[in-house]
Amino acid sequence: NYIYDSWWRKEGHNLCMDDIKEIINQKPDILIIGTGFFGLMKVPKELVEDIKSSGIKQVIIKKTEDACIEYNKLYKKNNLIAAFHLTC
Repeated sequence: NYIYDSWWRKEGHNLCMDDIKEIINQKPDILIIGTGFFGLMKVPKELVEDIKSSGIKQVIIKKTEDACIEYNKLYKKNNLIAAFHLTC
């Protein structure tokens, strides 16, 4: 239960495994990814497959506002982590 407020992506608007290594190591059951206000951050299909193969059961990708709503619905009953891109 903490906020990592200095999260920067290696490639700006393209999420890659290096960006979320720390999250993967936490072993959540669910990972929620917010892609920005307009949804401009890209999450490649290959990355989602790699995330799931690491043991994370579900990956939810939405614009950040919708991702926050989803997080608030799920956080009390699930082992989850959310990563929110706050701009774009």
